[in-house]
Order: sequence, then C-alpha cells, then structure tokens
Amino acid sequence: MSKGLEIERKFLVELPDLDSLDVKRKIAITQTYLSRGKNDSQRRVRRIDENGNVRYTYTEKVFLTAVTREENEYEITENEYRDLLGQTDTKLSPVEKVRYCFDYHDQLFELDTYPFSGKLAIMELELSSPEQKIDFPDNVNVIKDVSSDAKYSNAALATAGAFPE
Repeated sequence: MSKGLEIERKFLVELPDLDSLDVKRKIAITQTYLSRGKNDSQRRVRRIDENGNVRYTYTEKVFLTAVTREENEYEITENEYRDLLGQTDTKLSPVEKVRYCFDYHDQLFELDTYPFSGKLAIMELELSSPEQKIDFPDNVNVIKDVSSDAKYSNAALATAGAFPE
C-alpha cells in the first residue's frame, strides 16, 4: 500500500520513436473510474498487464492543487476488482492505454499512449517538489504542459476518445 503526497507534472508530447527511448517497462492498463468517495475523492481501479503478469489496484485521490494530490493506492484481488466494477461511474469511460517507463538523466518518465492517437501521447514525471527542474529527453518533442488542464486528464481523454483540438 502506498499513501502520501503525489507531485506530478503532465505534458502533451508528439509520440516519439519508442525504439529511441531507454524503455524499462511496457504496461497495458485498463483504468475504470468509480463513483466519488469521501471528501469528493476520485476513486479508480486498474487492471495492469505487464508481460502477461496481471495485477489489480485500487486508488483514491484527493486533489490539493493542479500538480499535488493526496493518494492512497493498494493492490486488490481479481474478485475485489470485479466487485468494485459494480461501482463504476457511468458518466466516465474506462481508459485503455499502454505505458512506457523510461529513464533519462536519473528521472523516471512515464509515456502513456492511447488507441485513439498514433501521433500524440501524455508524458508524466513524478517530482520531489513542484519547483523541481525537469530535464526533458532530446528525442521527445514537448508540445505543452497540461498538468492543470482538465481536458487532458485520463477521464476526459477516455470520454472524448481523442485529444482536445
């Protein structure tokens, strides 16, 4: 179980040549949003498939600022996952994405690709402080910081089935 403060920045990027990245992990994720929890927390479950090894997680987040949130996440069983799917927020579509985790200058980036776009992706980086300097990979074209833009949240992207124009 992980609990604590998450500081994360998100960037809209042109989908780079994946062979040019030092990819450490490739993970297929199905993320389903549940009805809101206490304190209007965002709740979700994930089915995570990494090389055929499937696991499930439950996450609850309370957003403090655009880049800072209180997060509580832990693994659950497949049966718990199936039971929680009964609490799905029907206003939000499940998110299907493939995440590529790669290192660049002692920073662990996560690049999320979506089935609806072969040109754009979302690149995330967890930070130790909101002011931390980010050293972007040379071979990734960052279009803009979307950390505080709700139109680029996973829920909004999945529901729209496309990146905003």
